[in-house]
Amino acid sequence: MTRYKEYLNKMLEENKEIVSEFKDIHDKYQLDEDKWQEKLNYVGAKFMDIVREYENRLCSNTERGMYIKYSSGLSEKFHSEIKKVFPYFDHIGLKPQLKKQDDIFSIKKISL
Repeated sequence: MTRYKEYLNKMLEENKEIVSEFKDIHDKYQLDEDKWQEKLNYVGAKFMDIVREYENRLCSNTERGMYIKYSSGLSEKFHSEIKKVFPYFDHIGLKPQLKKQDDIFSIKKISL
């Protein structure tokens, strides 16, 4: 098993409580994005902190010297594995859409 997959599995195992809470909100978010966006942002912030911690652990040895290019590729692979488990991972931090009023955005036609 590759190193980034090992770190992903380790992250999921060591943080079961937060991961299960995020998975629950993530699954609800898939069904109704507008309703669950704020909750996804709140719980996702905790989850994102854990992801950053494990990403730093994974890439810490490769960020020095001649392996700096390898570090960015390793980070991208780690994030792509997270997206396989949580497809809406990138939606953390998005602002909920505002309901637009029809009167404000409509252009009235002029009758000649």
